[in-house]
Amino acid sequence: MNGAQLLVRSLENEGVTHIFGIPGEENLAFLDALRTSSIKLILTRHEQAAGFMAATWGRLTGRPGVCLATLGPGATNFVTSVSYALLGGMPVLFITGQKPIKKSKQGRFQIIDVVGMMEPITKMTKQIVGADSIPALVREAFRVAVEEKPGPVHLELPEDIAAESSESEVFPVTWPRPPQAGPEALAEVADIIQQAKNPLLLIAAAANRRVTCGALEDFIERTGIYFFSTQMGKGVVNEYHQRSLGCAALSDQDYVHCAIDHADVIINVGHDVVEKPPFFMTRNGVRVIHLNYFTAALDQVYFPQHEIIGDICTTLTGLGALIRPDSLGGDGYFERIRRAIEKNVYQEQPPYLFPYTPQHLVAEIRAIMPEDSILSLDNGMYKIWFARNYRATCSCSVLLDNALATMGAGLPVAIAAKMLNPDRKVVAVCGDGGFMMNSQEMETAVRLGLDLTVLLLRDDGLGMIRWKQAGMGLTEFGLDFGNPDFVRYAESYGAQGHRVTREGQLGTLLKQCLNSPGIHLIDLPVDYRENKTVLIEELRQKSCII
Repeated sequence: MNGAQLLVRSLENEGVTHIFGIPGEENLAFLDALRTSSIKLILTRHEQAAGFMAATWGRLTGRPGVCLATLGPGATNFVTSVSYALLGGMPVLFITGQKPIKKSKQGRFQIIDVVGMMEPITKMTKQIVGADSIPALVREAFRVAVEEKPGPVHLELPEDIAAESSESEVFPVTWPRPPQAGPEALAEVADIIQQAKNPLLLIAAAANRRVTCGALEDFIERTGIYFFSTQMGKGVVNEYHQRSLGCAALSDQDYVHCAIDHADVIINVGHDVVEKPPFFMTRNGVRVIHLNYFTAALDQVYFPQHEIIGDICTTLTGLGALIRPDSLGGDGYFERIRRAIEKNVYQEQPPYLFPYTPQHLVAEIRAIMPEDSILSLDNGMYKIWFARNYRATCSCSVLLDNALATMGAGLPVAIAAKMLNPDRKVVAVCGDGGFMMNSQEMETAVRLGLDLTVLLLRDDGLGMIRWKQAGMGLTEFGLDFGNPDFVRYAESYGAQGHRVTREGQLGTLLKQCLNSPGIHLIDLPVDYRENKTVLIEELRQKSCII
């Protein structure tokens, strides 16, 4: 067989079922090998979107997603999604083509140093220089991609290596096991937690990568400890739980930060400094415990005094066994904060206005969406509102990115999530800015025959940056743009377009879309004036003496 066929066989051996991407001239041997393979090629309309889809595949399955691009501009279009996977801890194999490396008649046409470009943003990047090395490189790439912290790896397949003959065989598949914390480390940390007067539990990104829900729930139920999450740890434990203080959607000044400032010990489960800080470690007297698969990366705002490294589930089970039952509930202050959050964040909304305010929008969607549904959030002002006001009920039910925090990911992520969860309701929530960065993937979704709803929040500008401008006291400038007729735009792809034009219409329309086949887009005008009123003025005026 040739190198391209051997690469495809190696991917099949790893259990790969789908490859996302856009092939080019340099990938034709690989494409021909895929033609007779069990692997399905998902042709996307942009390489960046292919990378987002493959990263989501890795995020939700725990096994590397795979995507494909050609050399030069195809490879450079991967850079954003490679970075997305790197910071977000998502295992992905990025495959790119290249001109022949032994003899080429095209000079330097389209050639850049792709391996060098990928070096700082991947866990591993290699040019394949001989067909016989393919099985070992693929096995190593998959192993490296899933090791904590998971992330992207890259292989470059030149044309002449793809055509080169080889008799090599694929390697047996094995997966690394996370380390286990020792009994002395468990005992030391358990003693610190047990002596705390007001300990808090933080659930962060790494806790959302593996099945940690049961271990966290058992720990919370056994000890009575109150908890909150980062944006990327949202939903690992049901946010309707009576010990939940919600999500640290902001870095400071919110109601949950009153609880954080009252805590004397904070147990950070799965925290990673690539996420926007859920709180700032500037207060004397608080002790922070880093509980994760890997050691902490220290910086100015995160310098934990204690670390316990190993499998999160095993660590939590061991700690729970060493702590007295129902002993970590605190002095009653956290319960008062929880009630304040219920009243001021999750409160019943007044009659709906038009255009919709963010609180009204989030409340109505939460009331309609089934418990096992999936929201894919693009990046914009609404992401903060959903992180803060939308209560997630299970792990990975709210897919957002608070690491690279790139615009344009919402729709591609929703497509991959729906492919993996065909029986669950999936909604992509996108701003008009982020949606237009990868809106061409509407055609991909239609072609795949998916049932998917896109809720497009239209404010004809960059709403989050407006909020930041206002918070800094600056004059609004440079953030407005025009938009197409989104209903007709959706219909041009073969999707169904809808527009909300009056108060109270969204609920009925969303239910209709969720229960109808095909791709639906709902154009919804949003009034973001509440950004300043609630997230700046109201929070500045609140009192933590509750």
